[in-house]
Amino acid sequence: MSDANATQGGHRRSTTIRGPETPSSWGERFQALRTVPPLLKMVYRAHRGFMVATLAFRLLRALAPVTMLWIGKLIIEAVELYYRGGEPVDWPYLWTLVAIELAVATTAEIISRASNLTEGFLGEHFRNEVSVRLMEHSATLDVAQFEDADVYDQLERARQQTHKGIGFLRQLLGLVQSLITVFSMLAMLVIYVPWLILLLATSVLPAFFGETRFAALGYALQHRWTQSRRLLAYLLRLAASDVAAKEVRLFGLSPYLVGRYRENADEFLVESQKLALRRNVIAALLTILGSMGLYGGYAVVIYYTITGHLTPGGDLFTIGILTLLMGSLRQSRGLLQGILLGLSGLYEQSLYIRDLFLFLDVRPQIRSKPDALSVPKPIVEGFVLEGVGYKYPGTDTYAVRNLNFTLRPGESLALVGENGAGKTTLVKLLSRLYDPDEGRILLDGVDLRDYDLDDLHRNIGVIFQDFIRYSFLFKENIGAGSVDHMDDEERVRAAAANSLADEVARDLPGGFDQQLGRRFDGGVDLSGGEWQKLALGRAYMRDAQVLILDEPTAALDARAEYEVFQRFTELTRGRLAVLISHRFSTVRMANRILVLDRGEIIEDGTHVELVAQRGLYAELFNLQAEGYR
Repeated sequence: MSDANATQGGHRRSTTIRGPETPSSWGERFQALRTVPPLLKMVYRAHRGFMVATLAFRLLRALAPVTMLWIGKLIIEAVELYYRGGEPVDWPYLWTLVAIELAVATTAEIISRASNLTEGFLGEHFRNEVSVRLMEHSATLDVAQFEDADVYDQLERARQQTHKGIGFLRQLLGLVQSLITVFSMLAMLVIYVPWLILLLATSVLPAFFGETRFAALGYALQHRWTQSRRLLAYLLRLAASDVAAKEVRLFGLSPYLVGRYRENADEFLVESQKLALRRNVIAALLTILGSMGLYGGYAVVIYYTITGHLTPGGDLFTIGILTLLMGSLRQSRGLLQGILLGLSGLYEQSLYIRDLFLFLDVRPQIRSKPDALSVPKPIVEGFVLEGVGYKYPGTDTYAVRNLNFTLRPGESLALVGENGAGKTTLVKLLSRLYDPDEGRILLDGVDLRDYDLDDLHRNIGVIFQDFIRYSFLFKENIGAGSVDHMDDEERVRAAAANSLADEVARDLPGGFDQQLGRRFDGGVDLSGGEWQKLALGRAYMRDAQVLILDEPTAALDARAEYEVFQRFTELTRGRLAVLISHRFSTVRMANRILVLDRGEIIEDGTHVELVAQRGLYAELFNLQAEGYR
């Protein structure tokens, strides 16, 4: 277990941007819709051509229903005129209307298909845009922020929006389309029976208020279960992945994992199903109420037509007007209901989209100053730590404290201590993955915080004990240490030779072009020691002035360890080197050794000096040596 994990007892809260779990007022609810403009900007950036085409198609689709209703009215009135007055049928006029309606219907179908096609294309571009934004933004955040459960929950919710975002856009566009259509139809009601609009409103508003309330409750449920759903995903990954397959099988963990998954999943299902049942029962009751309002409108229009009621323009209500108004009422009610429920759904979706923007609003605390300095080349004086202390947020216990020492170019420094002593935390402070809470770290007499962060990281080659085993090509696994030189085959091979990884490549069918990991076709897996040689190769790829290795030989055999450190000694001449290891055969090769205990330096010297002091180092050394006797 790393020192970061061993000493961390809490999580960072200060970087988390939260929204209310359940917006309690209409003001708060409509505030959630403030995510619409930035979302539209993001969609427009994803592909402006498809965005413009989608809007144009939606506008044309919105006008088609009212056009067809009006043409239908004209056709019915032409036929009605023949039956009422006995006048000859104006066949050219009638067939022209039918042809126009056919053309409108056919065009509307073509436009609908074209619209769905462009929206599909736009959705694919949008998903890529959001994924890239998430990847780019995640790369700017602090390591400590990824160790914060709240921020990680936000990241998890934000990831889900790569698929939900385009659904939100479709819902928004559908809403706009319906609004254009319904306003056109309401204009007809205003022309003939204006007060029917009030009756229409009473038929849809109850369902809107009910759905909006349940949308808030649904979001609150999802928000509350974010961490539990992450646990479910983790359990599923453990039970069905190659990474944990050996231990799951040998330790018989499957029943435990399945049982724990089922317990948590069932609890979520019970809660969500209760909410869904309440939502649907109330929705059904409100729908019945709305239907009564709609058929009340039908009754009025039928009564006016039969009794010869006059329109506001002084004309009699005709069968054509009856058909037009009944069609407008029916479609307007359906559209209004869809609009209001769509607003409710839009509000619900906006709560989730807000999670995306909340995550994108999280800002790193460790960043470069506007006037940041470049790291000196070469480093002349090295590091000086003055009273450095750091404690993980949410805890009162310092992971490291009162650190005072120097590290000069050409010096190799080994850090020794039991698990949780603060070794990895110290390394993260030196590489400015954390900033100290007390004291300061100087590099060539300048505070580490005054240097450009990216330039500082370019000058540090570091391999942690929990290094990543990338499912890339062999050469890409090493090249990842310096992505700017990943295509420099000569540099990759030199780094591989320095870490002994070239010996691994010689035994692989594809050599440096071999796919690694079982995740993809043709991939092969490596032993722990072989993976470690590749990780070391990444450190050597950087040609860095500072080289930090955290347990770099833990998985190597004795011969490989000796050869690695022979090379390590050669490669670190003139550089600053920091080494963490529990193997004293490795540690004793360092020029200087610091012994940490409970976050503080308690011993400082060479191997010979520390053994002679008969302190903690000597005790640990003798305990390990005893195991070889």
